[in-house]
Order: sequence, then structure tokens, then C-alpha cells
Amino acid sequence: MPSVVEDWRAVPPALRGATVALGNFDGVHLGHQAVIRAAHGARPDLPLAALTFEPHPREHFRPEDPPFRLTLLPAKAEAMGALGVGIVHALRFDAALAAMPAEAFVEEVLHKGIGAKHLACGPDFAFGHRRGGDAAFLAREAERRGIGLTIVPPVTDEAGPVSSTRIRRLLQDGYPDRAARELGRDHEVRGTVFRGDRLGRELGWPTANILLGRQIEPARGVYAVTVALADGGVVQGVANVGRRPTLGGDPVTRLEVHLFDWSGDLYGQEIRVRLHAFLRPDATFANLDELKAAIAADAEQARRLLEA
Repeated sequence: MPSVVEDWRAVPPALRGATVALGNFDGVHLGHQAVIRAAHGARPDLPLAALTFEPHPREHFRPEDPPFRLTLLPAKAEAMGALGVGIVHALRFDAALAAMPAEAFVEEVLHKGIGAKHLACGPDFAFGHRRGGDAAFLAREAERRGIGLTIVPPVTDEAGPVSSTRIRRLLQDGYPDRAARELGRDHEVRGTVFRGDRLGRELGWPTANILLGRQIEPARGVYAVTVALADGGVVQGVANVGRRPTLGGDPVTRLEVHLFDWSGDLYGQEIRVRLHAFLRPDATFANLDELKAAIAADAEQARRLLEA
């Protein structure tokens, strides 16, 4: 895992002087990966770092918005580490940082704070008070301070530029397979297993239950999944994302996953549920027997898909 630094005023000397990829990096998708590779490629002699913001600026400015994050900081740092990033500057995005003028951001944060030697960003990167600094501004200000800059063109496919917004929409529309192509890996939902009402066990389909928290809610319904456990094991399964309408409805969405050919106690452990295929939308059943039959059919379909 990379070293995570949250305060640009207190960067350990050993973590200064890197080549730095800049962005929000929600999802660490193919476009983000190109920026990180460009940062390394420009100065392979330097440590590789990424600078991002926590919380996401949209969470700061619009806290009433529904959760939209593809990757919270631990998942984001892990995905960056897999790309060779050794340092993640996860700057605390608060009112003070939001009010900092663009020139001060370059001087105080990038130059004096983290001691960046080279920068890489996408053409749409904007920063500073009211997004007052753009890539052209960054190029001028970096050059004055002897800092290199690589502007990385977007990664595009037949539908246009790969973006976090587009990936969110794919997940909300029930296309985790297409989202995975743009992420470069399967989308996963992480959470700590909590003790439910054990109805699944009574129906013969025990489930591990997690809440989505600040993570984006994918389309409600049933998925073929694999589950990465805390002990490093990976198990196939079938999951439902929803509010259990047959049981009267829950106030918040939960993810319930049944693990195939596995038994044990997962309460209190973090699991990672990787969405492979959307099987059907959430539905209401007339009684528990209908629900039980539907779960059996879903499990059979999920097994076939995953084994194929």
C-alpha cells in the first residue's frame, strides 16, 4: 500500500520531490491510469505520487447529493498502489482549501508543500478558488518554478472519453460488465458485514449483509458476483442490492450476498463484493415461497455465468 499523506504542510522529507499525478481519481479508471503512467514515464528516476482530495470536492460543496463515490480513499489508494504509486497525497478538502487561489495552490501546496518535481494531469484538470486554475495556468506557473508538466489526452472509446461520470451511469443503469471495461477491473462494493434478521438463513440461503455508505448505489436488483474475504480467499456468489420490498421495505439500501459452497462467520469483517453481471431488477414477491424460488433460480443463473 502507498504512504497516504493528508496534510500538505507536514510532508515527511523522504516523501517530497516526487513526480505527481493530479486529479480526483474517483474510480482510478483507464483515463486516470494514463495520467499516472504519464507521470512516471516523464520522470522514472523519481518516486511516483498522486495528489487527490478527500472528501471529493462535490461531497464538500453538495453534501445533500446522494452518495456517488466509485472508490473511497482505501480502495483508491490500493488501486493506485497496483499501478506503482508509492505516495498518495489525499489533501483534506475543506473550506480553507476551497478558498485557496490557484496561484497559492501551486506555490504553497505543489511547490513548497509536497516539493513536486514533475506534474501530470488531464486537459480538464481545474483547481483553486472557484476552479480558477486550468491546465494552461498550471503550465505557466509550474514552469516559473522549474516544475515539469505533462498534459495527458483523455482515453476514449467508441462512446467518447472514459470518465467517472460515465462509469457511474453504467452502474446505475445495470451494466457492471461495461463499467469494468472502463475501470480496467471489476467494480466492487466494500463494507463491514453486520448482523441482519437471519431471514436468509431461515429460507436456506444465508447472506452476508453490508451497507453502501458513501459508495454509489448500483442498479437495484440481483447480480452474479465474486467476494474477496478478509483472509484473502475469493468465493463466487449471488447478491441482491435493494431495500427488500417483499419484507415491507428498508429505509436504506443494503447489499445481501450468498456465497456458494462456503460456510463460516463473517460478522464484523470487511468484504469486497465484485459485480460481474446484472441478472434482473429488484422485485416484490407475493410470499416467502415465491421469494425462495426466485433466489434459487438467481443462484443457478449466477453459477452458470460465473463458471462460463
